[in-house]
Amino acid sequence: MSEAATAVGSNTLLAINNIEVIYDHVILVLKGVSLEVPEQGIVALLGANGAGKTTTLKAVSNLLRAERGDITKGSIEFQGKRIDRLTSAELVQQGVIQVMEGRHCFEHLTVEENLLTGAYTRRDGSAAINRDLELVYSYFPRLENRSRAQAGYTSGGEQQMVAIGRALMSKPKIMLLDEPSMGLAPQLVEEIYEIVARLNRDEGVTFLLAEQNTNIALRYANQGYILENGRVVLEGSAAELRENTDVKEFYLGISEGERINFRDVKHYRRRKRWLT
Repeated sequence: MSEAATAVGSNTLLAINNIEVIYDHVILVLKGVSLEVPEQGIVALLGANGAGKTTTLKAVSNLLRAERGDITKGSIEFQGKRIDRLTSAELVQQGVIQVMEGRHCFEHLTVEENLLTGAYTRRDGSAAINRDLELVYSYFPRLENRSRAQAGYTSGGEQQMVAIGRALMSKPKIMLLDEPSMGLAPQLVEEIYEIVARLNRDEGVTFLLAEQNTNIALRYANQGYILENGRVVLEGSAAELRENTDVKEFYLGISEGERINFRDVKHYRRRKRWLT
């Protein structure tokens, strides 16, 4: 494994500006969230389950309405233009592609048919689509071997590869990855993140990834934001966050080189300096 050494562009590709999200007109989930994703960067959105990571990604890809959610304040800009009023289909055409938590493959279709669904909105001809299919297979040779298998009968790791490959077929400028390590063995998680790093480096794909596995996310990301209770409580470069005492203690489980015992919940909450 090698750390992400991508040369991050200075231009901001995606900007989330002080957004608030409410579900069912009552439940306030995001509270003034702001973050920036530089062009050709890998940005990690970190935090525990329920912190607001998935909601943030769905706010970008405009999938909130399906769950009775709304952006009530703030704005979202992509390439300098406001996008929070666009439809999900329009966002896909602009190159904003989300890979949902849990993979969500079309189980009754073959692996290759799943990949080709990612090219549904493209209008650049079958030759270009076939070239990109070969590109996907070059990054995921395991999928080429299973191309005729039904996706529902492939492993969890292979389904995650299908989901990322399908997104790649849409020619993304930015890929929103939601919990790519969920339910996968450590070796497969490492493999997935290595491919993410290669796509970023070699294909210029920008990534915003939501992840509970802080350790691996900060090894591959350039920058990170930590969410708690719908707020950004800490941000910085991946290197800075890896060395931050609070991040080490509460997200990496390390304190002065030893593992932390979190049974003393009151002590755990009191020591979180950003909550005071």
